[in-house]
Amino acid sequence: MSEERYGVLDGAIAPATNTRLFGHEAAEEFLARTYRSGKGHHAILIEGPEGIGKATLAFRFANHVLCYPDPQTAPEIIGDPDPASPVSRQIASGASHNLLYLTRPIDEKTGKTRTAITIDEVRRAGHFFSQTSGTGNWRIVIIDPADDLNRNAANAILKILEEPPKRAMFLVLSHAPGKLLPTIRSRCLPLRLTPLSDDAMRLALGALGLAVPQTQAETVLALSKGSVAQALKLANYGGADIIEAFRKLVGEQGATARKTMYKLAEAMSAKDSDVVFGFFTEHLGEFLVEQARAAVLVGDLARAEHYARLSSTVTEQLAIASAYNLERKQTILDILAVVTA
Repeated sequence: MSEERYGVLDGAIAPATNTRLFGHEAAEEFLARTYRSGKGHHAILIEGPEGIGKATLAFRFANHVLCYPDPQTAPEIIGDPDPASPVSRQIASGASHNLLYLTRPIDEKTGKTRTAITIDEVRRAGHFFSQTSGTGNWRIVIIDPADDLNRNAANAILKILEEPPKRAMFLVLSHAPGKLLPTIRSRCLPLRLTPLSDDAMRLALGALGLAVPQTQAETVLALSKGSVAQALKLANYGGADIIEAFRKLVGEQGATARKTMYKLAEAMSAKDSDVVFGFFTEHLGEFLVEQARAAVLVGDLARAEHYARLSSTVTEQLAIASAYNLERKQTILDILAVVTA
């Protein structure tokens, strides 16, 4: 299966082929133990911030289940997948008849990833379950992330969850479970993953061979907030430089501020800049929320309201720009002008 299917960042490893996972030992022990008991839930909601290993955990567990279809004979721990095993090779290539990976599809006309998981993708799950497994094995669907299901797709998934086929398992990933239909959440067993510790981050980044200069290492760890994906964006996509430039911009005025604004806008509107643009808009949203929270803590309610309004305005501008495919450079300039006014 191509890495584009997973939206893999530069320097990362696709979850289906990643043989290492750091920082989630307790979650792995829980999954292995409940599966071995024969009383495992048919749908597990793996929750947590983006980029901390949810998809890698899901594929590791799927590999474990498909390698040991009889729970009573399964090991008490989930070991690293063997890339040479038939199960691992089939999963890595997307050729497994017992595993279906649902994520936002690629638009064949534009070559870009669609904005949502559509009902057509969920119909693939219906077809998948309607087929008799040639080995009598489990059939596993990974939804990554379920937050991206549009309304019709979410309702279609719900119907399958309500009456799951025999020996069927759903691994439902979510960055923000509060956005899911309550009825979907209620039919899943929640498994919460937390951001990685600094030690786990160092191990994970080291396994990827990410060479962060010593002078930037602590900054990357602090800004990534326990997310390997965020660390990769900071180190490999210029995210750290963008954050530094934006923070300086907030305190600048006049010609200096305009120059910085244009540099930021150009960096985020260049070719293949989708990742860095998404990174910046996410950081901007967090910045505005932090400012509002800080104002509340010191009792400055007028300032808190100001940043709350800014947050709403920026969110609305980004939504309009996306809906009407407006020029990204001008959109960024307009947003920066509002934020720094």
